[in-house]
Amino acid sequence: MRTRSALLLAAAAALLGGGLPATGAAAETQGTGPTAAEVWITTPDGSSRLADAGQVAFTDDGSGSPSDAVPAVVVDPGRRFQTMTGFGASLTDSAASVLDRLSPQARAQALRDLFDPVTGDGLSFLRQPIGASDFTDGPAYTYDDVPAGQTDYGLRHFSVAHDTARILPLLRQAQRLNPRLSIMATPWSPPAWMKTNDSLVGGRLIDDPRVYRAYAAYLVAFVQAYRAQGVRVDALTVQNEPQNRTPSGYPGTDLPSWQEAKVIEQLGPMLRGAGLTTKILGYDHNWTEHPGDVANTPPDEEADVDSYPQNLLNSAAGEWISGTAFHCYSGDPSAMTAFHRQFPGKDVYFTECSGSQSADPSKTFGDTLKWHARNLTIGTPRNWAKTVVNWNLALDSANGPHNGGCSTCTGVLTIGQDGSVSRNAEYYTLGHLARFVRPGAVRIASTSFGTTGWNGQVMDVAFRNPDGSEVLVAHNESDNPQTFAVREGDRGFRYTLPGGALATFVWQGGDREAAAHPLDPSGWTATATAGGASAASAVDDDATTRFSTGAAQTPGQSLRIDFGAAVPVRQLVLDTGASLGDYPRGWTAETSRDGVHWTTVAQDVAGTGQFTTVRLEGRPVRYARITLTRSSGSWWSVADVRAYR
Repeated sequence: MRTRSALLLAAAAALLGGGLPATGAAAETQGTGPTAAEVWITTPDGSSRLADAGQVAFTDDGSGSPSDAVPAVVVDPGRRFQTMTGFGASLTDSAASVLDRLSPQARAQALRDLFDPVTGDGLSFLRQPIGASDFTDGPAYTYDDVPAGQTDYGLRHFSVAHDTARILPLLRQAQRLNPRLSIMATPWSPPAWMKTNDSLVGGRLIDDPRVYRAYAAYLVAFVQAYRAQGVRVDALTVQNEPQNRTPSGYPGTDLPSWQEAKVIEQLGPMLRGAGLTTKILGYDHNWTEHPGDVANTPPDEEADVDSYPQNLLNSAAGEWISGTAFHCYSGDPSAMTAFHRQFPGKDVYFTECSGSQSADPSKTFGDTLKWHARNLTIGTPRNWAKTVVNWNLALDSANGPHNGGCSTCTGVLTIGQDGSVSRNAEYYTLGHLARFVRPGAVRIASTSFGTTGWNGQVMDVAFRNPDGSEVLVAHNESDNPQTFAVREGDRGFRYTLPGGALATFVWQGGDREAAAHPLDPSGWTATATAGGASAASAVDDDATTRFSTGAAQTPGQSLRIDFGAAVPVRQLVLDTGASLGDYPRGWTAETSRDGVHWTTVAQDVAGTGQFTTVRLEGRPVRYARITLTRSSGSWWSVADVRAYR
């Protein structure tokens, strides 16, 4: 991988698409702004795979006219969201098995490709199964298996010996390659003697205080045993997919929220008593409950339908739970934002999604790239996830080995029978994050026009690293090339993304303390004289939705914004988003402290493009009203409203 400093500007001229959007994209930035962004690209046809695309230069704001404008993404480092923990996959038993088949030299290279933060992907997070999952090369197992009919409440037979041959050596090597690697561990089933059906497949945990204590002790013993083997476990969940009650031949457990709570009420104090800082995460299942799981809901679990994590955090176990983990197999990432709003003090993790072989295998790379780019690489961080985690780290060319479960799941790597190692689309979708976004980075605000469901626009997410560098990951949802702009403060660049491409842009950020300070739009409301039903979309902090008059512009149409309280505002920006032609042809701006007495701050100003900027000189206002003063056959649309102090 190229270092950030060893770059040439030769490619910039071909990639710059002309001038920048009109003045007013964001508030002015004091001090020196960014000068150039380094670019890496992956295309759906695989012709570019995290390819070094050189640099694109930032320039001062130009005057570009509306006719040649392109949608501009505004990056606001002053608005900060979650701190990132890492990106990666799972070292399943199957992954360890296929990696172990490689020669020592090839295996070492494969691990460097995955974990080395300088020459490889720099994966920084692993989700480690506790015992067998569906991806196991051999019979299912736990770390305390005893003959049928026997019990082991004292865990006298507990042992992680199974993992010492392949799994633990690989984990230690991964940690050596990337010392900032975090590991989360998850069981697919408790030992069979703890379950109602005495089997690893299906059944429930026996409702007995001795079992809850024993299972919590089992999980603590696992953390301690791994630590003794030189592997630190940073987080635990109690059960993988606890509402998957009918696993197809592989380990699984029906664990209702009230039982998970009982385990965690034992587990939390046990971890603390053992001097362990391992976090407890709850749930570890889909964004929304899968219809098949809903259909199999027993009467005593109906309260958990689409409410499992909420019920868990509202129980007595909630005090021990650091965050909630989600999977991708039902619902969409927006469920994590809804959950964050309910429990803003708890972290959100995204912990499993597998790639899948397409019906036409030749399309697998492109299909996976595009779906994962929208929903995982960009969609999960934009919805508060601290991690982005795929499923198997490596599988063989037959998508195995596995016992039951998924037969079309793909790994980050494919290991051929001849010892070849192929990097799949997952390697690159993860790499577009993990190579550039370091653990401890913070997601920062950026407008995004694309959606996880697909709307053909450019979708993005932005981060600021601890060293001050900033990262924008963008995906072109259209199959055709699209030109868009990126702006930070009063500087920016244009770039043309190939159809379906995923790109990462990295630049050295400006002085965050000297930059303009955007206000948090939470709690803002809006009303309008035309298209009133859509007015709320102007202040929902989501540029994929918009307020629109729904009719041609006429003088007198207005949008009123209520900040909820009087706040000092230096600048107000109304952003049309991707609807570039829907800018106001003429407008007047007024402000008010009480909604009754209004002060005109701008009179009959001609609109010029995507951004309508109102300068207020920092005066405290509660209300702002923009009123159209000229006619146009175009509608008036506002996708996003931003205010700066």
